[in-house]
Amino acid sequence: MRTVNMHEAKTHLSMLVEKAVAQGESFVIAKAGKPMVRVIPVDRAEEPKPRIGFMKGRIAIPADFAARNAEEIENLFAGQP
Repeated sequence: MRTVNMHEAKTHLSMLVEKAVAQGESFVIAKAGKPMVRVIPVDRAEEPKPRIGFMKGRIAIPADFAARNAEEIENLFAGQP
């Protein structure tokens, strides 16, 4: 992935965007060597991020899960060993 500095990005933004769209590649704009933003073509799909519930149907949680070790947990919260 190409990295360009802020000045170069301001000067050549049209060219950089055209190149990104034509080649389907993203680029990073940096300020003082520190990456600030990543520019990606709109039509390029990003990787889907894992969501809550992604393991639904793959694992089984026992019905008595919440009641297991309840007394021990209560004692730990009460400061008792």
